[in-house]
Amino acid sequence: MIGHKVEQAVTVRALRGAAPYIHMYKGKVFIIKAGGGAFRDHSTMSSLMEQVGILHHLGIRVVLVHGGGPQLDEVTGKLGVETRIVQGRRVTNGDAIDATSMVLNGLINTRLLALCRKFGIPAVGISGVDGPLVHARRRAPVTLASGDVVDYGMVGDIEQVDPSVIARLLDAGFLPIVSPLSADASGQLLNINADTVAAAIGSALVAEKLILCTGAAGILERIEDPGSLISYTDVAGLRRLREDGALADGMLPKSSAIEAAILGGVGRVHVISYAPSDALLAEIFTNEGTGTLVVADTQALSPAEQGAT
Repeated sequence: MIGHKVEQAVTVRALRGAAPYIHMYKGKVFIIKAGGGAFRDHSTMSSLMEQVGILHHLGIRVVLVHGGGPQLDEVTGKLGVETRIVQGRRVTNGDAIDATSMVLNGLINTRLLALCRKFGIPAVGISGVDGPLVHARRRAPVTLASGDVVDYGMVGDIEQVDPSVIARLLDAGFLPIVSPLSADASGQLLNINADTVAAAIGSALVAEKLILCTGAAGILERIEDPGSLISYTDVAGLRRLREDGALADGMLPKSSAIEAAILGGVGRVHVISYAPSDALLAEIFTNEGTGTLVVADTQALSPAEQGAT
């Protein structure tokens, strides 16, 4: 009986602590982007979706955007299609775009929808091709600092996002699960970085938060030091990290997406790990959080937020 009362007290205390945040965020739009690493095993995938479901049931208007890099690597490897990543972005040739569609729009999106049944989440799967959501153009060849020219192939740059299809789904009580695949005006399928798509949708919906769930604990001040987690920074700080070479590989497109989201009107961007079982909820419902918070200007943070560790 004593143990039961202690557990009861902890539960009540947690609810009281979360109540101000629940009141603050109810009815607000959160864009959550999860990388394909979150879907490598059922346990991690299930834990993430359970937390997403809790946010939805609390009245937060959640949009989930997903990637699928590891799964795509596996499928293209079996098909004998070369995988090439340049500055954190995938080169997608004609053979790879078919595999990309199979993995993103098929395998991962459908598995997430199926898992939503477990947690009572009324979800609908869509992609950038659905309705007028994401209009894109094929990326022109890029000249790197080394002088090498890279043709990314069937990779798209976003021209416009029309969030009306997502807004209608949210208004109807659904949770949209979005694959980042899109197409150009001619109907050519294009692969778009999922962080970029999440940031663009967040800006179009003027989201309260964009939460990037990654394999890292957050943004590190020193790449080689897992203990150098940055609790909070702003756009200027993010640019300094990029210029100092502290951001590499997949964090490069993430940093660009973060900056674009904040400049586009998203209130706060969070970079967290998907691995801990309660990382998403802890990031949202506590001042301490679990990862890195990025804002337009750290001077606008509350004393409690600036004291977070």
